[in-house]
Amino acid sequence: MTAVGYLSPAERVRARGGLTTRGLGLLIAVAVLVAVAALSIAVGTKSIPLGTVVDALDGRSAKASPEDLRIIQDLRIPRTLIGLAAGIALGLAGALMQALTRNPLADPGILGINAGAATAVVLAIRVLGIASLTGYIWFAFAGAAGAFAVVYLLGTRGRSGASPERLALAGAAVGAALLAITNAVALLDVTTFDRYRLWVVGTLAGRDLSVVYGVTPFIVLGGLLAIGLGPSLNVIALGEDSARALGANLNRTRVLTATAITLLCGAATAAVGPIAFIGLAVPHLARALVGPDQSWLLPYSLVLAPTLLLLADVVGRVVVRPGELPAGLVTAFLGAPVFLLVILRRRIVPL
Repeated sequence: MTAVGYLSPAERVRARGGLTTRGLGLLIAVAVLVAVAALSIAVGTKSIPLGTVVDALDGRSAKASPEDLRIIQDLRIPRTLIGLAAGIALGLAGALMQALTRNPLADPGILGINAGAATAVVLAIRVLGIASLTGYIWFAFAGAAGAFAVVYLLGTRGRSGASPERLALAGAAVGAALLAITNAVALLDVTTFDRYRLWVVGTLAGRDLSVVYGVTPFIVLGGLLAIGLGPSLNVIALGEDSARALGANLNRTRVLTATAITLLCGAATAAVGPIAFIGLAVPHLARALVGPDQSWLLPYSLVLAPTLLLLADVVGRVVVRPGELPAGLVTAFLGAPVFLLVILRRRIVPL
């Protein structure tokens, strides 16, 4: 038995033009992502001729000045790689979060993960005197994981066990408490606030390859887990009673989904700080293209999210030259009006 208005996976495929159309669309999205990544390496606050960029990439450093070579190899390439990694993580985490909570307006921060990371960073700065971005990573990740553990313990207490509503409410409560702690610590110490604001704004700048190496294993593990959860999430979309009748293990699926969200969102937030809009809007864009089938929604989110994040970063580099705007500000400034327009036009595809 299916819910009213629910389409089976086969019907969703036919409604979106079939497997061939979806596969072709995914290949086009990958090609666009490759082009945007190349644009991220070629464009920046300092204008560098395209030929010089190509020379630096293929190892012909003799044809590039030392300064241009340093900018490309030490700044733009790591920045692009961390944008790819963080975008992939945020896109997948957003899609999983909306599927887990059955809430189309959910984003990766709803389980208190962002708040946990922020609290850990503030305490690391204030108590331990950590001053480097690379030093924040492990504290932010630990804070994200700790917040999720508390939320899950609260959300699973009682006879009814875990449910999307209980997890969301527990996440909101824990997030509010952690936000109060963060604000209290940051606002009472000027040095802590100055260092914290450089992280919390959300930016790809100032990250080197050590950040990429640090977060990639978590993102790979979380990404593989997310893709593997697609069929199980499709079954849960039928409703709890129908899912149980089909033999689905709801608690196991929820635990694995929440674990994947923690790995992905925790790693991305630790690396680049909180980035607004990407995890919220990208799943809607993917759902509009391929429908609610998680087996296609997750790969599309994986590709579209880093594309949008890198585009936002490129825009931030060029609109206020010779300075730049953090990617987090650009995504919020450009993304919020677009998402509001989508809501007002009622084009949100139901879960």
